[in-house]
Amino acid sequence: MFDLEHKGSRLVLTLNRPPVNAINDEWLNRLHAILDDLDRRDDISVLHIRSAQKIFCAGMDVAHIHALTQRADGAEAMVADVTKFQQAFARIEALAQVVIAEIGGAALGGGLELALACDLRVASDRAKIGLPEAKLGLIPGAGGTQRLTWLCGRGVAAQLILTGDVISGAEAQRLGVVQWSVEHETLQTECEAIAERIARLSSQSVREAKRLIGAALDHSRDGFAEERDADRRLFASADTQRRLEKFITGQR
Repeated sequence: MFDLEHKGSRLVLTLNRPPVNAINDEWLNRLHAILDDLDRRDDISVLHIRSAQKIFCAGMDVAHIHALTQRADGAEAMVADVTKFQQAFARIEALAQVVIAEIGGAALGGGLELALACDLRVASDRAKIGLPEAKLGLIPGAGGTQRLTWLCGRGVAAQLILTGDVISGAEAQRLGVVQWSVEHETLQTECEAIAERIARLSSQSVREAKRLIGAALDHSRDGFAEERDADRRLFASADTQRRLEKFITGQR
């Protein structure tokens, strides 16, 4: 279901539930256990999510959704399932670690919503990306309507969600859905290089910066005041002082 590989301060989480990495309760429970462990660790600075299958992630099993329509309590059961998705994706978004999604194949519906919960997205030029739920009489309700709008603005969100269009990795980069689109053959290498660049940075600085980026979207928080508090903490950090000393003395 998940393969884990530690590479220094990076953790590679490979989705491996054939054939399409469909999400069920067992999948979610295992993910929560992994996230629980990450919450307790300060030696991991980057979480790299990728897939061992041709598809990045199919999200909720459509056959399961169809089965719910045959139940008297189907609507409430569907809402309960969507709530579980929202909670899991919110935890990914809230991680102190930088989370990178490596999208090598289709990321549609819940699969794209999973990627949208990550900080950074790198897509293959062969990837197929979209939120086609309206074609099935549904909505991208695991955070898709919200995160895509935050990320790309109302216009792009409307374009993709209201048409149900599926776009390429290159088009997704042009629209801002992903930050990078690369040739399929170099995708894993490119993602690992990005993850390694981040891992070499000050983990404390990156954690503070990620938290402050989140503050910019929360009108109940004073991001400028939080920046000052973060500067105070970083200035007192031995790692910051060491890095500044190395820079000033020309050490590399």
